[in-house]
Amino acid sequence: MTLTVPTRKPPTSAEGSDAPVFAVEGLWKVFGPKPERVPADPELAALGPAELRAETGCTAAVRDVSFEVRKGEVFVVMGLSGSGKSTLVRCLTRLIEPTAGTIAIDGEDVRAMDRGRLRELRRHRAAMVFQHFGLLPHRTVLDNVAYGLEIQGMGRAERREKAAEVIAKVGLEGFEKRRPGQLSGGQRQRVGLARALAVDPEVLLFDEPFSALDPLIRRDMQDEVARLHSEEGRTMVFITHDLTEALKLGDRIALMRDGRVVQLGTPEEIVNSPADDYVREFVRDVPREQVVTCRTAMRPASLEEAGSGPAVRPEAPVAEAIEAVARAGEPARVMDDGTCMGVVDSDALLNVVAGTGTAAPAEREAEPTLVPAAPEREAV
Repeated sequence: MTLTVPTRKPPTSAEGSDAPVFAVEGLWKVFGPKPERVPADPELAALGPAELRAETGCTAAVRDVSFEVRKGEVFVVMGLSGSGKSTLVRCLTRLIEPTAGTIAIDGEDVRAMDRGRLRELRRHRAAMVFQHFGLLPHRTVLDNVAYGLEIQGMGRAERREKAAEVIAKVGLEGFEKRRPGQLSGGQRQRVGLARALAVDPEVLLFDEPFSALDPLIRRDMQDEVARLHSEEGRTMVFITHDLTEALKLGDRIALMRDGRVVQLGTPEEIVNSPADDYVREFVRDVPREQVVTCRTAMRPASLEEAGSGPAVRPEAPVAEAIEAVARAGEPARVMDDGTCMGVVDSDALLNVVAGTGTAAPAEREAEPTLVPAAPEREAV
């Protein structure tokens, strides 16, 4: 498995002053006769998928799911087909009506919204990017991108100007007059992304947007999303069945199975500390050196080590440190704002690659002694 995980800025903490953008608590979506009885009855709620169907004729697509999406983060929901991930993201804006539980956006109860408020939510605050584009075939690229602004009532000249800006942002400048049938799959998906961006939503919701694309085009689109997030810091909820995609894009990942979230954590937490055998099997072939960070792999630095050696960032993947140590032939310093947090040496790097000897991030944080250091000799 080839994986390139971008260095991420930590998202706004849910413990800080900023409230979460989305807050979901005890969410259920049950399909079938009298669905509300399932979450209300502990015995029914405890049944497995097959037993529940046999007993009630119902299918619980989402089962008692709770999470928060922090401002500015990419929150990935991943799982295999039938795990409930696409149903979950559609419940956030009530494209699918939840059976039970609460959903709030910026503290406002989504389930209590009337039609007008719900329309505003979908048009202005949370824009969806779908797998199958949903473009209007008779409209040009420019008019497809401007469509959401037209629905909002923006004047023709203003919306076309705004659409042209967003088209350039997603790399489609020069394609404004083409129609969807004249574009490749990757280009059509860029149009879909531009249309969502044009309305300047607080949150972008992606429902497996790249799964129908060829691998190379898919990778380009992943890079495009990562770039846009880095430049704009927009909050994103991203649905995927692809672990590589989840690890590449996600600040945090909720891994679903049979409607439940079986583990929620950072990519590093999920790879380092799988919650159960199901997650462990999922991440078995992940190249750990591209997910585990230097902060996790480092050890305390001696005074001598703190003054020399190549420098790496605490949140850089261990793969970067491997290159630095191989070039320099000495441990790499883990530097943060001119302070040496610790060092990573060849033994620690080998342990990461082998899957042994790395503590959980929380354990590592307490170990290093901070040593002011001379200016970095080399920045990696």
